[in-house]
Amino acid sequence: MTYCVGLRLNRGLVFMSDTRTNAGVDNFASTRKMFDFNVPGERNITLMTAGNLATTQALISLLRERTHAADDRDPDILTQPTMFQVARLVGSTLREVISYSAPDGQRSADAFGASIIVGGQIKGGEPTIFMIYPEGNFIEVSQDTPFFQIGETKYGKPILVRAFEPDLEFGDALKLLLVSFDSTVKSNLSVGPPFDVQLYETDDFDGAVTTRIEADDPLYQTISSGWGEALKEALDSLPSYKV
Repeated sequence: MTYCVGLRLNRGLVFMSDTRTNAGVDNFASTRKMFDFNVPGERNITLMTAGNLATTQALISLLRERTHAADDRDPDILTQPTMFQVARLVGSTLREVISYSAPDGQRSADAFGASIIVGGQIKGGEPTIFMIYPEGNFIEVSQDTPFFQIGETKYGKPILVRAFEPDLEFGDALKLLLVSFDSTVKSNLSVGPPFDVQLYETDDFDGAVTTRIEADDPLYQTISSGWGEALKEALDSLPSYKV
């Protein structure tokens, strides 16, 4: 399992993903789930993946291979004119990978499923984010739905729904995401640090700010313990039910 979130703010885009993979409670490992496809001065594209690891790795490898191919018959993520076309390309490539992995039809394809968040900006367009389903279709963020989650989403969603504001600064958005991820980590062993983070400022085509937050990061530890204490204090401040 995994947990990835993409936020669209007034200032730009924020992406965060965990790195844990597992094949049972005694077989955990870490692998990157956030990937970049950039042309300095022209486009900044970020993908995050959740689902069958073989499927997602094949998807990223195929997209990267086609960006370097001499044969221009295969569509290239770095030459698509809009983010909508990028989402279409990623969706069709995902469907291609799943169909190749599961030739016996949809029933076997279920085991090879994956979901993708792809976001970014291409010069001439606005920054945006899409969520792509295993079938290859996708939806785009909107004013009513300003963020997407994939993977183990249920534990980290309540704080996002309650506290997200489009005018958040990057630092506050990152704090919000750390609370969301910490809630998920404490509820599900299949999600865990380190966390990969990318902050993209609108119209900054020269590259996004990327970092990795380790489990022992002092700020993460402070937010984790502080959020737990704040929840206890909030609960204590509420009236008790009379029985």
